[in-house]
Amino acid sequence: MPLETASDSVPESVSGAAPGAAPAGAGKPPAVTTRTEARERAARNRRLVVYGARVAVLLAFLGLWEVCARTDVIDPFNFSQPSRIWDQIWQWVTHGTAQGSLGEQIGYTLYEALAGWVIGVIGGVLLGIALGRIRFLADVFGPYIKVLNAIPRIVLAPIFLIWFGLGPASKVASAVVLVFFPVFFNAFQGAREVDRNLVANARILGADNRRVTLQVVIPAATTWIFTSLHVSFGFALIGAIVGEYIGATKGLGLLVAAAQGTFNAAGVYAAMTILAVVALLTEGLLTFAEKKLFRWKPADAGDGR
Repeated sequence: MPLETASDSVPESVSGAAPGAAPAGAGKPPAVTTRTEARERAARNRRLVVYGARVAVLLAFLGLWEVCARTDVIDPFNFSQPSRIWDQIWQWVTHGTAQGSLGEQIGYTLYEALAGWVIGVIGGVLLGIALGRIRFLADVFGPYIKVLNAIPRIVLAPIFLIWFGLGPASKVASAVVLVFFPVFFNAFQGAREVDRNLVANARILGADNRRVTLQVVIPAATTWIFTSLHVSFGFALIGAIVGEYIGATKGLGLLVAAAQGTFNAAGVYAAMTILAVVALLTEGLLTFAEKKLFRWKPADAGDGR
């Protein structure tokens, strides 16, 4: 009878491995997992560094501004200072403004900007796609659109005030004319830049003009359109604010005009700060929506997202 070797005599319970059990770590490729985790860790670290640098730049700017105002390096009456701006915002939050609560003023301006933005985007997309697809329409209306685009659109705000009065309609009209043209030109260019091979393949498969437009041209132009949406909402806010500044009964633009009329620099900066926060929040919502709609797009290398 042959003698058992030491390895043969060790029980399975002692050796810790059942027959046929896979070695530890055999379920996933270690090298690939390590590289993926390292990439994700580097991206997280980069985001933290970027956010930290942004906060540091803002704090340094505000601190330098405050010190220069307190030491009379700059005139605090004309340039104000961050502490006074914060006091003004807090006063508006707790006691309201002369025209009503601060939330009411923000809501009024947002309503005007959003209404003008939606109307301008819809009009710009529809006309941009139509002229991009139908060359005859582009040849006929192209010169008129170029002429209208050459007009400084801010100067139209007083005309809209005469036409529509002090209510929100004049501010919505100002926002529409500022939003329409960047959206129109991006939609027009996006419709013109569609891959001709895609259009030809769709026609080979039996698609008519309507289906080509809806299923090929518009999806291909969506990236161009979304690029203009980020810029156009800022234009909508500008249109609403300028209209309110010229003449209104409510809104952030009226707060700016009222503060300027009383030489309240802190009030002007406070209204601008609130407007900047609103614009940043809206930009974040648009970016979030764009990421959800364009999940198929590969992330740019090194962008940290």
